[in-house]
Amino acid sequence: MGYEVVGTWRQFFHWGPILALSVIFTISWVAIRCHVMWWPPHLSIGGFLNFICFLFWVSLTLFNYFAACIRGPGFVPMKWRPKNPEHVKYLQFCEACEGYKAPRSHHCRKCGRCVMKMDHHCPWINTCCGHFNHGNFCWFLLFAPIGCIHALTIFVPSIYRALNFHYYYHFRPKEPIVYLGVWGFVVTMFAVGLAIGVIIAVGMLFYIQIRSVLKNETGIESWIIDKALDRDRTEDEGDFIYPYNLGWKENLKQVFTLKGRPKSNGFHWDVADKCHQFTLTIEQIIQKRDKRERTLEYMVTEKYSGSMCPISKGFRTGLCIPCTDEPRLSVEIGDKVLVTRWKKRWMYGCKIVTDYVDGNKVQKRLRGWFPRRCATEVIDDNMNDKKES
Repeated sequence: MGYEVVGTWRQFFHWGPILALSVIFTISWVAIRCHVMWWPPHLSIGGFLNFICFLFWVSLTLFNYFAACIRGPGFVPMKWRPKNPEHVKYLQFCEACEGYKAPRSHHCRKCGRCVMKMDHHCPWINTCCGHFNHGNFCWFLLFAPIGCIHALTIFVPSIYRALNFHYYYHFRPKEPIVYLGVWGFVVTMFAVGLAIGVIIAVGMLFYIQIRSVLKNETGIESWIIDKALDRDRTEDEGDFIYPYNLGWKENLKQVFTLKGRPKSNGFHWDVADKCHQFTLTIEQIIQKRDKRERTLEYMVTEKYSGSMCPISKGFRTGLCIPCTDEPRLSVEIGDKVLVTRWKKRWMYGCKIVTDYVDGNKVQKRLRGWFPRRCATEVIDDNMNDKKES
């Protein structure tokens, strides 16, 4: 079964791609303009080769950026079920997609789909970084800083010559003259700041991503691994072995291939010895079960609209918001919320709401953060009696 490619031109009408492409084109345009004055490519072989080399980095950056956007991460088909019905018991069910999650897939609430080998949702490409576009995303993260480093080698001598314009004009007239003007100088300095920012920010992101590739694990899977190593395991379970770590050389081959497509089809994966296709999914199911056992029920006593910084719920509550892009959960007095995570002034929970679709009664689960002061814990006397007995 194939995956879906959903990237279209509409995907680029979003602040992420608009900002990313604006940065790329600004640095490229200013660098080309400076290069033509500083080292004219039509006057020397060195200038021509340097000019072509810079365009090469720009081309590779744009190619891999557009490939990562349009190719997409690969989405599990809606209402997907494994071919073998016996495998259903090893998989999690996604209510939003009305199907089962394939191994290594996770549901992205922003994409609204289950994503194959989801690493994270990236606003800069306006889609997830996942299985089928992970390689292009990493190449983009590599070539963008390289191109910016090359751009800096153009900016620095160009700015120097522009500041010493009169010297070169009067005493070294045979040397190429760089004239920027006031606004040209401001724009060039702005491009320098952008280039340095890209080198630092994108370079760090490339380091994070290549570490994940070398271990053949995603950011989400690293959390699962940490919880698997920390939780108490039974004798029957034995020590936890991450099934997809095949050694750094084989791990690289899973993502980077000569054909430009990853090795797996997104449903079946190469696994380490003593592991099988459902080693990680079984661990996820156990962790979800433990999470449900830790869940506490709360009754909402104060309305919350879902605003990002609710100062009305307390000055500290409005300032000390959760450092995450997870949604806020609006609640009404009398709502019951199943809380799974806590902070000092915030709680993360799920409430079940009833909706009607085509006349059919449908229950939906809404998740998010809400202020701790808005609800009180529901004490189950029957449960306390069981614990005491």
